[in-house]
Formats: sequence, structure tokens, C-alpha cells
Amino acid sequence: MNEFDNYSLYLHHIEPKVLGQQNIIMRGMNNSNFFYRVFDLYYDGFRSMTLGKTLWTIIIVKLIVIFFVLKLFFFPDFLKTHAPQNGEADFVNSELQDRARQT
Repeated sequence: MNEFDNYSLYLHHIEPKVLGQQNIIMRGMNNSNFFYRVFDLYYDGFRSMTLGKTLWTIIIVKLIVIFFVLKLFFFPDFLKTHAPQNGEADFVNSELQDRARQT
């Protein structure tokens, strides 16, 4: 055990609100894997959030509404209704060429 291990054990007995970021940094020093340290940073940050959890929930709900609900009702599959089956690429190519000739 080195001095950081002793200090880390000491930090875990102190209330995290008092130490803030120091608790996260010292706990991450025990494992040198970069991906573990990144995951631990975000995990600890999201765990201690109060208002942030509510805001992230609102953001996720809005994204679901935008990408799934609006797409189903307002953006029909144009190629499926206008292009022949397995001829979507040819349909798009001919449409682009026709529009290029019109300009």
C-alpha cells in the first residue's frame, strides 16, 4: 500500500459533500484503466445530481417525441410510396437529374 491508498481509505470515511471533486479523483487513482475512470467520473456525477436528473429526463422525453412520434405522423416514407421495389436508387438518381435539368 502506498500513501494514496491510505489517503483514499481515509477519504471514503468522510462525507462526500465536504470533499467534492477530491473524493472522485482519489477513488479513480486506484484503477489506471482510462475507460473505468471515465465511467466512474460520469457515474459519480450523475449519482450526486438532483436537478440534473430531472433536466436529463425532460431532454430524453423531448428527443423521443421529436424523433419517434413526429416521424411517424408527419414524415411519411416517400420512397416506399413512389419508387418501385428495389429501385429506390434509380428513382433518386432520376429525380436529381430531372431537378438539375430544370434549373
